Amino acid sequence: MKKLFSIENLTVLGIILGIAFGVFFKEQALLIKPLGDAFLSALKMITIPLIFASVFVSIASLSSVNEIKDMGIKTILYYFSTTALAVATGIIVVNLIHFSPPEGLTFSDENVHINKEFSFESLIKSFIPSNIFQSLAEGKVLHVIIFSILFAISVLTLQQYKKDIITNFFDGINDSMLTIAKWIINLSPLGVFALVAYIVAEKGLSSIFSLWQYVLAVIVGLFIHAVVNLGLIAFLIGKVNPFKYFLQVKEALLIAFSTSSSSATLPVSMEVAEKKAGIKKKVAGFVLPLGATINMDGTALYEAIAAMFVASFYGIHLSIGEQIIIFFTASLAAIGAAGIPSAGLVTMTLVFSAVGIPLEGIALILSVDRFLDMLRTTVNVWGDLIGAKIIDRFVKD
Repeated sequence: MKKLFSIENLTVLGIILGIAFGVFFKEQALLIKPLGDAFLSALKMITIPLIFASVFVSIASLSSVNEIKDMGIKTILYYFSTTALAVATGIIVVNLIHFSPPEGLTFSDENVHINKEFSFESLIKSFIPSNIFQSLAEGKVLHVIIFSILFAISVLTLQQYKKDIITNFFDGINDSMLTIAKWIINLSPLGVFALVAYIVAEKGLSSIFSLWQYVLAVIVGLFIHAVVNLGLIAFLIGKVNPFKYFLQVKEALLIAFSTSSSSATLPVSMEVAEKKAGIKKKVAGFVLPLGATINMDGTALYEAIAAMFVASFYGIHLSIGEQIIIFFTASLAAIGAAGIPSAGLVTMTLVFSAVGIPLEGIALILSVDRFLDMLRTTVNVWGDLIGAKIIDRFVKD
């Protein structure tokens, strides 16, 4: 009975009821928009502190700067590279599919989008915060992540007792933000109901029927990244047969698919990595927990495709420069996505905001989010396990 009334099932019920409410009670559905807005605001509320603390703790938890030079740099380089590759794959797939927005859509003034002229100078400047407190207040995720990385590395150079004080403080913040995130996700059924009902009432059911292109794009993108990209990386760099390795760690991937949680899958991942795949304990104990926090290939790919799909739905043409911004924002924002179900919703707001896509558009894709969440989490964990195998090859006993 408890499983029957799980958040996931209630969220699906909220989507169904939201569609029905938007169809049969259009006027009332338009009035409950503030409930959906409150849900989105709650997600945005915890995003910046969660990303800052999560990235900081992942790096500051290393024993020393020397450990970063050995195992840490190799691991982080792998995770950053595969995440960027996943986002690039997603953007390429989207450009090849060419989303077709439903006909007859009308937009309010708040959805008007102005393309800004792109320059490499402005792109470079967008990475360096002049005032980190202003960046924190304005939710500039690129600034926050870059500062948190530099801050964490500097903390590693401090005396141990000072390092412990700072790391424990932010570790506590990270845990508390995860707790709040779970509370907010518990409100998903209500928030999703209000958002879906409003979208259906305003745009009609065509917004739901048009999702087949989006689902296809995400599935194709995830498949290419998991099989082609990660498979070739495992074979060429890790010198391992990806198919045989898949059979060794398949138990962890099944858990990831069923739970939609990298964190919940972590104990199983570590067990199969050590006992079935023969990965060194110190490598599995470092690479996999770090990956559960910062390596979100599937989530990054999904957020990039989602941003471009919703932009297409609203009639927004994204320039090359704006697609580059999505590339960097989705790659780095995914680092701060917690390893819990639907955590990608938290960071997706930042990807949308980076290029001026209306946040209400998130409601368009929520009806299929749970299914896609299962797939992208499986890809996340698969990327972690391949990373552990590769790092194990290059780390000395």
